[in-house]
Parts: sequence; structure tokens; C-alpha cells
Amino acid sequence: MLRALLVLMLTLSWITTAKAQETPAPDRSATGGAQTLADIMARQRGEVVDEGFRRDNVGDPAGGTGLGSQLGTLGGASDPELWRALRYGSADITASNSGPAATTLVQDGGMAWLMFRQGPLIKYGGYLLLGTLALLAVFFLIRGRIRIDGEKTGRKITRFKAVERFGHWLLAGSFVLLGITGLISLMGRKFLIPAFGHEAFAFIAVASKWVHNNISWAFMLGLVMIFVMWVVHNLPDRTDINWLLKGGGIFSKGHPPAKKFNAGQKLIFWSVIVLGTSISVSGLSLLFPFEINMFAATFAKMNAYGISGALGLGELRTTLAPHEEMQYAQLWHSIVSFVLMAIIFAHIYIGTLGMEGAGDAMTSGEVEEQWAREHHSIWAEEVLSETANAASKPSEAATPAE
Repeated sequence: MLRALLVLMLTLSWITTAKAQETPAPDRSATGGAQTLADIMARQRGEVVDEGFRRDNVGDPAGGTGLGSQLGTLGGASDPELWRALRYGSADITASNSGPAATTLVQDGGMAWLMFRQGPLIKYGGYLLLGTLALLAVFFLIRGRIRIDGEKTGRKITRFKAVERFGHWLLAGSFVLLGITGLISLMGRKFLIPAFGHEAFAFIAVASKWVHNNISWAFMLGLVMIFVMWVVHNLPDRTDINWLLKGGGIFSKGHPPAKKFNAGQKLIFWSVIVLGTSISVSGLSLLFPFEINMFAATFAKMNAYGISGALGLGELRTTLAPHEEMQYAQLWHSIVSFVLMAIIFAHIYIGTLGMEGAGDAMTSGEVEEQWAREHHSIWAEEVLSETANAASKPSEAATPAE
């Protein structure tokens, strides 16, 4: 899954790839060697343009006319040459702010980032969410609700303790809020401004940003809680193979044996842990701009281990401006969030409409005994056996006083 995400982001963004390196240089004879409109348009499309013809054409500031000859040029570098030096990071800049991005005055990767954010990211992210909902609706119409096959006993088994349910709902509730506010931040300008106007959207956007930034801490806390509480129950075992081969009984009658968490739930768990951790790290880099730089180092390792070549991405750039790090972090944060939202849609479906009795596990914490025997037979037998053994132990009678 992570490999697919890397391919998606890197191939659609403006990173140097083998294909982009093959872009032929435009004819600059008509401009005397200066850049052409074709150069500008290629950069805005995220293609790689050979900048060698003007990267070093920044004048010579030290060659300016002295004070005794005021009728000459006022400096050794013209305004275009100065801006060229600023763009390529070769200008001698002094800034009062010592932050990592203080001396980066021109960073032209923002155009490709903006185009990708407003185009493919919103388009394919929206398709993913809507497509997932459509597939779940079709599945429900075909399969219907998965009912408890046997006769209900009326007896309950405790499935999750209060602290477990708290951790789950802390994670789930914060993720729902983060998803809604994140979609508002990403898609609001395109869909909400035409519907509600600029002023209303401004209020909604500011409120969404505040909620998103602060609720993120609850999400990270919930992520840690469920990992600590459930990781031991989500380690793979032999029963998972049988469960997967039989499709978990979703497409047929009867359910394969399973422990406290079946293979499907384990896949959900590890998806939440891995993708949620990735979202959290990229989110922290956005909460603290320019402090957590992940992508230059990651690209260097991918190049060194041959991963980028194996994925057909060519040699990835390892020198990124601070702003580019933030742009990549925002894209990665959004893409992974879209994938996790689609997975959670399926999880919510199973826990509500899709399966009878499943929702009780995270509401009251207790489930029907027959449901437990059908869906988690190994775990149910263990719990019932422990309960029977505890009930069969005679209570210690008080010793009479002599």
C-alpha cells in the first residue's frame, strides 16, 4: 500500500523522473539564448527544464562602477540578474529572521504543487471516497445485512472494557472531525465558495483550521492507546489464513474460526496504525513548519537502495527548498488521509448496517453470546471457559471461631 502511495504522489507531482528528463530543450535561438514561453509552460506543468543556460547568468555584483564614476552602471548585476540569483539560491542575502526559510525568497515549485492540489488530488481523492461508498451500497443491496444465523441466547459476553471503548471512540471521533475539516480546507474554495460565498467560507475555513490543528492531538493519543491495548491481539496467526481463504464468511453461510480479532479486523488495525502514524508525522511537520523535513532524506535513501529506480521514478531530487518540504508534506498528508478514509468507510459499514450485533461491541461493550460463537468462536470459547471455571470454584467459607 505504501509503495502504491509513493508511486501515486511522485508520478503525479513535479519530481524529476526519467521520463521528464527526456523532454527535449526548446529552440532558444529566437530569444538569443534567453528562456522562452515553452520553458515557462514546461516548468508550470512540472516538467524538468535544463536551467543551465541561465542558472549562472546572474551578473557580477563586484564588477559595479566605483563611486568616482557615477555616469556608469550603478551595479554589476541588473534587476533580472538579481532575481535570477534569488531564484537559484546564489544571491548574497541577509535576513533579520534566522528561520530555515528566511533566505528563500523565490521558490517556483509552488505552481506545480497548486495545480496538483487543485486538480488530480481533489479529483481522484473524491473519486476514491465516492467510489467506496458506491461499492458498499451495491454490496449491501446484493448481500444484505449479515444476520446472526443461530438462535439468540439472550446471554451477553463482555467484548471490550470501558477504557478500550474510550480509546476507540477517541480515535474514531477525532478522525471524523479531522476528515471533515480537512476536506473543507482542501475542497472548500472549489465547492463551498460558490455555494455560500466568500465571507461565509472564510468563517468556516478559519474554524475548520482551528479544529483540525487541535483535534489532531486527540487522534494521536487515541492511536497510541489502541496500539498499546490491541497490538498483542492483532499479530498474525494461522487462523488468519483460513479466514481469508473463506472470505470471512461474508459471501457465504457460516463463519471461519477466529480469535478476538479476525483477519479482516487485523487488516483494519494495521492500516489504521501504519497510515495513521504516517498522517500524524506529516501533520506534525505542517503544524511546525520547516522543523520536520522528511522528504529529502527519504528520497536520498530511496535512491541509495535503488527503490526509486525499481518504481520507475528515476533519480529523485535530494536537495529541496524548505517550502518544497512543506508542499510534499501537505500532498502526502492528503493522499494518505484519503486512503485511510476509504478504509474507515468499510469499517463503519460493517459495524453498523453491514452486520447484526457488531455495533454492540463498541457501544455497550457486550455482545450476544451466539454472535460471539459465530464470528469469534475461538475467543468466545476461551471467555466462556474462563467464566465457567471461575463460577465452579467454591467460595472459601469463613473459618468458625474456636
